[in-house]
Amino acid sequence: MRMRIFQLPVVVTLVGLFLSLSDPFPASAQEKKQDNDRASTKKQKEKVSFLRVKKDAKGEPESLEVAIARYEFKDGPNQGAYVDLIGAVHVGSKEYYKELNQRFKNYDSMLYELVADSSANKPLPGAERGGFNPLGAMQTGMKDVLKLSFQLDEVDYTPSNFIHADMSPEDFQEDMKARGDGFVAMFARAMGAGLAVQNSKKGSTQQAEMMAAVLAKDTIALRRVMADQFESMDSQMAGLADKNGKSTLLTERNTKAFKVMEKELADGKKRLAIFYGAGHLLDMHQRLIRDYQATPTTFEWLEAWPLK
Repeated sequence: MRMRIFQLPVVVTLVGLFLSLSDPFPASAQEKKQDNDRASTKKQKEKVSFLRVKKDAKGEPESLEVAIARYEFKDGPNQGAYVDLIGAVHVGSKEYYKELNQRFKNYDSMLYELVADSSANKPLPGAERGGFNPLGAMQTGMKDVLKLSFQLDEVDYTPSNFIHADMSPEDFQEDMKARGDGFVAMFARAMGAGLAVQNSKKGSTQQAEMMAAVLAKDTIALRRVMADQFESMDSQMAGLADKNGKSTLLTERNTKAFKVMEKELADGKKRLAIFYGAGHLLDMHQRLIRDYQATPTTFEWLEAWPLK
């Protein structure tokens, strides 16, 4: 069976392929976890981000990093279980994907994102990917320009612990229709947010730097400019939401992922991970604390792009 994948542009800028978000921990989490120690309380008040540009002692960009954050269920029906949120960038270094493949072996259930038919086979490296695929074409071009690798060509989705946890193309379209939304409206909202960033002083500087890097065919410089643009992703992601603060592309796909998570927990799985684009993880982080009373315990970073 040919796999039919429905991949979608996330924002109107190229850097929307690798979304980054940051926001305060919700106040309700602190109220629900009054027995947390001072370190945990302080952590809950800090901003959290799942993607960052790491810099050296001189302030020079060193690497683009994505996070792995753990959330433990310390009481209730899921006591003793945990779920790791593993941030993904869809174009990265081979070493980054190799490290992920090794880590994926340690989970009972690996929940992954891919808007595809539920009956489709798991993606295989180099497999034909039909259907509406503008993002796939863009990503292929991006990996060549940045001299990186494509996620679907590097991640091994074949192990039995990999569980599809995303919408089908039909589900996606039905959800948008039910909320009276559409690609044109979503694109317009994203365009408005993108233009606001583009017209800012920083946005103008980034455009000039990107043009210079392209003309000079300087791969590292281009990576650095694109990585730096992640600091502007908050407003662009917010621009995707409708008047109710929801979007099929982000919040409702996350809802689908959590329904699969609930099923896996009910089946007795203890070591879970959700492997989704970094832009999805802030919403997931907030839901795990607010709706599932999970406690964030560990946070680490993996290098996705070398910037030197």
